[in-house]
Amino acid sequence: MQIKVTAPKDIRGRVVLPSSKSISNRALTISALAGGEGQVENVSDCDDTRVMQAWLKERPEVVDIGAAGTAMRFSTALLAVSEGVHVITGSERMKHRPIGILVNALRALGAQIEYVEEEGFPPLRIVGNPQLEGGKVELSGSVSSQYISALLMIGPVLKNGLILNLIENIVSRPYIDMTLAVIRSYGAKVGWKDAQTIIVEPMPYQPGTYQVENDWSAASYWYEMVALAPNADAEVVLPGLFVESLQGDSRGAEVFERLGVSTEHRGDEVVLRKNGKKVERLDVDFVEMPDLAQTFVVTCCMMGIPFHFTGLQSLKIKETDRIEALKRELKKLGFEIEDRNDSELLFSGERCKKVNSSDEIAIDTYEDHRMAMAFAPVALKDDSIVINNPHVVSKSYPHYWDDLQSVNFEIEAL
Repeated sequence: MQIKVTAPKDIRGRVVLPSSKSISNRALTISALAGGEGQVENVSDCDDTRVMQAWLKERPEVVDIGAAGTAMRFSTALLAVSEGVHVITGSERMKHRPIGILVNALRALGAQIEYVEEEGFPPLRIVGNPQLEGGKVELSGSVSSQYISALLMIGPVLKNGLILNLIENIVSRPYIDMTLAVIRSYGAKVGWKDAQTIIVEPMPYQPGTYQVENDWSAASYWYEMVALAPNADAEVVLPGLFVESLQGDSRGAEVFERLGVSTEHRGDEVVLRKNGKKVERLDVDFVEMPDLAQTFVVTCCMMGIPFHFTGLQSLKIKETDRIEALKRELKKLGFEIEDRNDSELLFSGERCKKVNSSDEIAIDTYEDHRMAMAFAPVALKDDSIVINNPHVVSKSYPHYWDDLQSVNFEIEAL
């Protein structure tokens, strides 16, 4: 399927974002560890959260989490401390996303986990044990924070709790701190002993009601639209976003300030407006907010702003290889970006010849929701853009295309 996205002449409106899938899946996991009592409110309606809710309700022997990476990591740890024998699997892409680091750590804590197919990758056969001993585990701080968060969340139900020693540089501290905050909200005791060690005390979770914030990652696409909007008085109001957010992606607002978008906090909502400023060059380390990288890469290219972005090592193992996907799709639009060390992207500010410039350009999405959402605002600069397989947005922002139509984008199925 393809859609053609045609931009309006100005951007102005009020948009209710989806709630945070990162917080939703953490709260659902901990609520299950607390006995399934209590309630998670304002839970995300995205694919990643739906698959978590579905298997937690049905408790099937085979847990299929599709393409949901967060659900795969969190559910693997949860099943390791739950009654019964389960196989956890996913999409074909998921079967090629590594999980050996988490499996090895869980095995070190006493878990019984076997690989069903390829060593180091899903699917997994897990023999659950609610009396898992726990203890001390050492893990590289440079790995995905989802591995670390999965271990931390089961810490309180381990007989001896958990001492997690993170060696090397910690690349995703905001996501780890988000996990610690949600754990504490359910009555458990957890904290940093020092800069590299987290201690989780063995004590039961207390069930309760948890209110999930709206999603700052989803907000980034609206910042992009305001930045690229042709009208100087562009304005978007986003309710349900807070100054004191658990989400590391809220820092994206500070970077967008340098790209000409101001943020006014007004109670429990934010107002985005153009501020008339634009830096000549943007250098940013994305190690603490990698999910925003695609948004900023596309925005800077469309604004003609040279950049050097670092801290992108996790992009290689996301829904797709996001570094290669960005290079390929931006070249279609006439932008040549350079990658270095599998963790950096650079743009000189110069344009190259468009690929197939005589034809209407269609952006491939690679089963990656963020490719679709980051490239759709290109229509504000090129009048329109064609997006292949637009349904991928359901992974995190199911009503994205409806929200674009609410501010007068035209969405035409081709």
